Amino acid sequence: MKVIVCGAGQVGFGIARQLAAEQNDVTVIDQSPQLVHRISDALDVRAIVGHGAHPDVLERAGAASADMLIAVTFYDEVNMIACQVAHSVFQLPTKIARVRAQSYLQPGFQDLFSQDHLPIDVIISPELEVGKAVLRRLAVPGAFDILNFADGKVSVVGVALEEDCPIVNTPLRQLTDLFPDLRSRVVGIVRNGELFVPQSDDSMLVGDEAYFAADVRDVKRTLGIFGHEEKAARRIIIVGAGNIGLHVAQELETNHPGTRVKLIERDRDRAVQAADRLKRSIVLHGDGLDPELLQEAGISETETLVTLTNNDQANILSCVVAKREGCQRTMALINNNTYAPLMRSLGIDAFINPRGTTVSTVLQHVRRGRIRGLQSVHDGAAEVIEAEALETSTLVGKPLREVNLPDGILVGAVIRDGEVIIPRGNTEIEAGDRVVLFARSDQVKKVEQMFRVSLEFF
Repeated sequence: MKVIVCGAGQVGFGIARQLAAEQNDVTVIDQSPQLVHRISDALDVRAIVGHGAHPDVLERAGAASADMLIAVTFYDEVNMIACQVAHSVFQLPTKIARVRAQSYLQPGFQDLFSQDHLPIDVIISPELEVGKAVLRRLAVPGAFDILNFADGKVSVVGVALEEDCPIVNTPLRQLTDLFPDLRSRVVGIVRNGELFVPQSDDSMLVGDEAYFAADVRDVKRTLGIFGHEEKAARRIIIVGAGNIGLHVAQELETNHPGTRVKLIERDRDRAVQAADRLKRSIVLHGDGLDPELLQEAGISETETLVTLTNNDQANILSCVVAKREGCQRTMALINNNTYAPLMRSLGIDAFINPRGTTVSTVLQHVRRGRIRGLQSVHDGAAEVIEAEALETSTLVGKPLREVNLPDGILVGAVIRDGEVIIPRGNTEIEAGDRVVLFARSDQVKKVEQMFRVSLEFF
């Protein structure tokens, strides 16, 4: 596939890295010579210095023969015009744009991004995607990550294994015997920073991070088996009243009326605006790093603090201070993924990387085959993929133990007629099933092949 990426920032770099690693023909455009040099030195891509919305620059990038344009520059208007030019001048088939300003996304303006106006096939809003990720983690305390598939019927949950985890050092094959009616399955393990897809004889160790796929009705029970029985937070403090923080507070007000929310914002004008738009939440003007302000907000009685400012260091330090002052759990927004290995040692229970959520959304539309959903995990080391099984799929019609899946791919759940099946060795996948797989990044192409329509299908 030939792809043009407009924007060489963190999101553009992440998309280009993923696509280039899969042998796609990638060209990156950015106005910054420094960013262009950095990406061309680090990745096997073609990089051009120029304005992503200018027709001559797109022409040099090969827009006339490209399959897809992904516009993720810092400016919404540049992203939108790049898609318009790609459509009108080069008839480029698929256009994806990142749009951050929420005014463009209001329900009354849905017709704006149609083929007759601004012909953008996929709109990505990082603020909304990150807001959804925050809300998912708040709903499932004890997990550092949670991803939903199959219309919310299946969850893939990341959980840290502590000293009190009762199933450490137990071979995974024994878990089926110990909990025969448990509708969940361990699909991935991170150990010493390295992710692998486990075999049935593998065991989990203290300090591991495990991903399990589960029927959504058994997520809470599975977390209890892993030693996590935290209750959902009813008292929450949010630091940062930007688009993400305000969105999360509004969603909590609307859908969780029993939750008490306090919002801390250091910019006075933004704090006033937030107070005007929120109905029940309390807005405090001040610094989330100020221990006195945190004490005034009742941090010692707060179950969860969520830091959502644009400053990674402030987000991390606010979590550290909150834990010292008695807060039970903390969650931080981190743009720079180099901080990720420090989170657990600093006592931060969960973190969210906007780049990761945006890249996952883009990849869902890049993947070939009958792919219905996709999320990357552990900074792109693996992907969770939901796909529809066709009659020609190599998975269909034989027990899974006879399929000989490559190392690095594991079927986590099968959805048939609306019911969730946690697969065993004798499970047979049928045409029309929806399958949730956990795949190491180097095996994703093989997953695409499994679910691609072959000529025999016609």
